[in-house]
Amino acid sequence: MIVKVALPLILAFIMFSLGLGLRKQDFTRVLKYPKAFGTGAFNQLILLPLFAFGLAKAFNFPPEIAVGVMILSFCPGGVTSNVLTRIGKGNTALSISLTAITSLISVVTVPALVALSVHHFMGVDGPEVDITGLGITMCLITAVPVALGMLLTGMAPKMVEKISTSVSRTAIILFVIIIVAALAKNWAVFYDNLPTLGPALVLLNIIMLALGLITSRLVKLDSVDATTISIESGVQNGTLGIAVGTLIALNATETLPPVTVPSAVYSIIMYFISVPFVLWRRRLEK
Repeated sequence: MIVKVALPLILAFIMFSLGLGLRKQDFTRVLKYPKAFGTGAFNQLILLPLFAFGLAKAFNFPPEIAVGVMILSFCPGGVTSNVLTRIGKGNTALSISLTAITSLISVVTVPALVALSVHHFMGVDGPEVDITGLGITMCLITAVPVALGMLLTGMAPKMVEKISTSVSRTAIILFVIIIVAALAKNWAVFYDNLPTLGPALVLLNIIMLALGLITSRLVKLDSVDATTISIESGVQNGTLGIAVGTLIALNATETLPPVTVPSAVYSIIMYFISVPFVLWRRRLEK
């Protein structure tokens, strides 16, 4: 019951906190930054899954871990990417727009791609993924809370201004609880796979941060937008990855399954790589 009810509610609350910071213009702003948005979306939706697939194959992960790595790669950025962009003196407006739109796109893309990953890596031993059901569930725990957060902001902006800090802090605490719970429930899996999973996820984070800079330079974006694209490419919504991993395995277990481990580990590792990167980019903008 805890997994079936608490985890989706926690993710919904985190997405609600994201919605409180969104405005209608965050969805239309892509018209102002079409080249930058297109680059960021391409990195996140195409390049990230491709490199994750390559690393899963190269490191020869067990099927559940490989599927978990792929689930992580399908997830959009989150509130964390927006905060890091602001700290790194990137284009925060662009970051918010990328997070908002890719989060909505993920409702459609993630279920289908997860089903393909389960079939590829786990074959007949894998759980049957209900693409439609997963899509509806994701919509209910991601898109709907975001919409409610935006609606509340539009209806009561002064109240939202007062509660937004507390809501954000609560979301961070809940995020940490999920990560700790996922690792604690799968400590043996985490410990056994850490020698390969750790380096692979560090490499994935570094590759995506670097690709953000490379692709931005190829399309001649300025350094502010390049910082944003890099962060959005390398920082993922680990909470969503854990939730999706749990949802597809609910028929088999009532606890957080091993497939959630990569998202939990990445949610920790990415800070050790991304924060120094952000501080470096911040110094460049002085």
